[in-house]
Amino acid sequence: MPGVLPEGESVPTDGSLPSTALRAVGARGFGVYLHVPFCASRCGYCDFNTYTASELGGGASRDSYADTVLAELGLAARVLGDTPPPRVDTVFVGGGTPTLLPADDLARVLDGIDRTWGLAADAEVTTEANPESVTPESLKTLRAAGYTRISLGMQSAAPGVLAVLDRKHSAGRATAAAAEARDAGFDHVNLDLIYGTPGERAEDFAASLDQVVAAGVDHVSAYALIVEEGTRLAARMRRGELAYPSDDVAADRYLAAEAALDAAGFSWYEVSNWARTPEARCRHNLLYWTGGDWWGLGPGAHSHVGGVRWWNVKHPSAYAAKLAAGESPGQAREVLTADEAHMEDVMLRLRLASGLPLAVLDAAGRAGAERARAAGLLAEADYAAGRAVLTLRGRLLADAVVRDLLP
Repeated sequence: MPGVLPEGESVPTDGSLPSTALRAVGARGFGVYLHVPFCASRCGYCDFNTYTASELGGGASRDSYADTVLAELGLAARVLGDTPPPRVDTVFVGGGTPTLLPADDLARVLDGIDRTWGLAADAEVTTEANPESVTPESLKTLRAAGYTRISLGMQSAAPGVLAVLDRKHSAGRATAAAAEARDAGFDHVNLDLIYGTPGERAEDFAASLDQVVAAGVDHVSAYALIVEEGTRLAARMRRGELAYPSDDVAADRYLAAEAALDAAGFSWYEVSNWARTPEARCRHNLLYWTGGDWWGLGPGAHSHVGGVRWWNVKHPSAYAAKLAAGESPGQAREVLTADEAHMEDVMLRLRLASGLPLAVLDAAGRAGAERARAAGLLAEADYAAGRAVLTLRGRLLADAVVRDLLP
């Protein structure tokens, strides 16, 4: 979760929502996101809303965090009141490093969600984890509690790349943790990769892909390194210690990922995500990308219900203090206009392998789609069937295609 939050209007102290937002809660699915803002150390590239023990200050601790989150869950139940979602389809625990919390605390929060709204019988329940933060025992506890999916931050198999990124796990720990998760009975296991790190060679990334495939996971995410202002990595680049990432190298790495994963039986379903089967796709992220509703628990967490989006105060101490006072931890919110909702819909759905109907575009957008098709950025057969679906080259230029489809 990025550390910089947008501006917006104030959130009522009781967290109440407009009646218009409550009329169709969960019509497109309903999920719960839990942000766990704790990390053992800060990676040099990370600008997420996370805190090491020395950065927390007073008023917040890992020990009391589950209770604080359950207090926000109680507030959420009051806000939705007589219009609760029909069920919780997905839960995603992100961070930070969620698995720095005791597995029993993560189990207790999941039980609280189930007691509040009810988990669907086939609910997808995901936690992120750093490879060094889990053990076979903790994984078994999480699986027994109802967690069905785990996403492990591998980033690379090359020790030198991990050192540049300030990752603390060894080069082989991520794939070992993936095997432990499978042995614990997780239905789905994801490994995250980052490519384009300064000093990364083509053979380094190829070795990372080989290890991912050999690990037997059923989902892979691969993202180009983004250098965020205010991070240690950005400072090192400004001082000339490291080279800035190259767009050409990033494109080469992406093509290598597509080739290796496709050959291993994975299919892309979002520009940066591949799955072995449709069932292995991350349903929680698909909820985001297709305009569903979700409640975000935790400091800095974002929520979306019925076209209203809000975000919580960032610091864990401020978050805990608000809830202790019986107030919503919401910092600000915005009601999406029809134009804003359309822009987000196009931007997100175009990144999916299913694409979007050409009919949702205005005349200028359809003209842009025709230009993209002629340039080989949209698939011909899908275009003829009335859908805008990115080709492989289009995926490399997805942002440019989106700009051409919007006013």
